[in-house]
Amino acid sequence: MNPASRPQAVLALLAIAALLAMPWLVTSDYYINIATQVVIAAILAMSLNLLVGFGGMISLGHASYLGVAAYLTIYLSTHAGLGSLASALIAIATTTLLAMLFGYLALRASGLGLLMITLALGQILWGIAYRWASLTGGDNGLGGPVRPRPFGIDLMNPTAFFYFTLIFLVLAAWLISRFVQSGLGQSLQGARDQPRRMRALGYNVWMVQWLSFVFAGFWGAIAGMLYAYYHQFVSPQALHLTTSAETLLMVVAGGTGTLFGPVVGAALVVILKNVVSAYITRWLMLLGVVFVAIVLFMPEGIVPGLRRLRAAMKMQPASSARSALPVTEERPT
Repeated sequence: MNPASRPQAVLALLAIAALLAMPWLVTSDYYINIATQVVIAAILAMSLNLLVGFGGMISLGHASYLGVAAYLTIYLSTHAGLGSLASALIAIATTTLLAMLFGYLALRASGLGLLMITLALGQILWGIAYRWASLTGGDNGLGGPVRPRPFGIDLMNPTAFFYFTLIFLVLAAWLISRFVQSGLGQSLQGARDQPRRMRALGYNVWMVQWLSFVFAGFWGAIAGMLYAYYHQFVSPQALHLTTSAETLLMVVAGGTGTLFGPVVGAALVVILKNVVSAYITRWLMLLGVVFVAIVLFMPEGIVPGLRRLRAAMKMQPASSARSALPVTEERPT
């Protein structure tokens, strides 16, 4: 293992251990359900971070993958009569194909052009879900799916479903980490920083970005499938611009271009939405204040900001020690 990455691996193992122990530490089903929402939001934010943080491609249509996968999972299992596994696999495969199409269209532009195309594509899907009431239920949405029972495990139990989603989070973190460290991931970061130089070196920048788009869409579909089984309901709100913007805020608040920054950002937003809003009516104002504070004091995000503070604290004692060294008194000659 690379010595530089060893602290990150230790922190990851500690975080996984804390999450595994959480149902024993927090016995309330309410907080276990909140933690499940954090895990699902974290998977979606990690997939968006692949585009924003590592690829430099800001997308405002990432909720499309969450919503489409959720709609397909529920529709296929409740209206088409398919089993849970077949519904989930078809939903994930179809949504990944959608990501292929969206990537093909969006990568015709870059920068603000790419942002506008992804925004427009997402809004088209939202309009279809809102207006095509005979298929999607319109504003009333679709509901009624029953959580699957893999190996006889009842996922209607909040703790069991939390562990079920946690497996996907660990898989997402591991596979996205491997992707970023691979040659393709390094090429993606090179295309983010120096696209012209990468083209001059013979790299197909468009193909690298498109494959990353598809990989991000795949994990967005996984988040959508989990979203469908958690809420057992989906409405056009899952496809709306606010969901995409909220996911982007999770990535920016936690730290773009870091593996665990989106997880921290997802925890911050979900807890503010679900826990703080129970005590503070104007919780959106508090959310705004928190984001302003993050931008002012940790503009790079929470995770990189904490690293910077830790590095500063390590350097401070060393400099203090140097200044505390006894000064040799000069004797008059």
